[in-house]
Amino acid sequence: MLPEGRSRRSGDGRRDLTAIAISCFARYGYQGTSIDRIAREAGVTKGAIYHHFRSKEDLLAAAVMDRIGEFETRVQSACRAAAPDESLRRIAEVCAQHATSEDRPRFAIKLMVESIETNDPVVEEMRGMMRRFRAFLRNIIRAGQDGALFRADADADALAALFTSAVIGAETQFYLDPKRFSLEHTLETFVDQMLDNLRLAGAAQAREGGAIRD
Repeated sequence: MLPEGRSRRSGDGRRDLTAIAISCFARYGYQGTSIDRIAREAGVTKGAIYHHFRSKEDLLAAAVMDRIGEFETRVQSACRAAAPDESLRRIAEVCAQHATSEDRPRFAIKLMVESIETNDPVVEEMRGMMRRFRAFLRNIIRAGQDGALFRADADADALAALFTSAVIGAETQFYLDPKRFSLEHTLETFVDQMLDNLRLAGAAQAREGGAIRD
């Protein structure tokens, strides 16, 4: 077993390489990124990269897993102890912050385009992430329904898919036109309207109850 300090440095080196790989894949795409390019960007030898990763494919898979893990951790942390409606707002905020930091939106979009028919492991990782994201959203919506905060007749699965589609579509527009497209405002508006729709029946009942009391 390696000494604790050395093991930590080794882990840090691996994380540093995946971060640099993300930047390279985002700028040049998978096909345009070589181990030589990543090594130059990282200021290390190819041997140092191969010490941690078997191949470019292995490095890409690790980079994808790191990014997905980071995103999912941020989403879960943001929603901890929050009410369902506040959780949906916080998720939109995390998505906007995550997408506007460094090269991450380009990384995700380019990978989706390049990998759909050429890299099954990456597609599986991203498909799994989207399925977990939809399930997380669905469970939040159902919790709101169970707590009588949201309409009971709302389709939680469909709304979770709609939320996911809104995030992906908004991130794509931001990447293509960052100067004229406000990702934060778009997602905030989407969540506001979604919550208005989810709360519609409850709000109407509250108004009717107030009218009766008057």
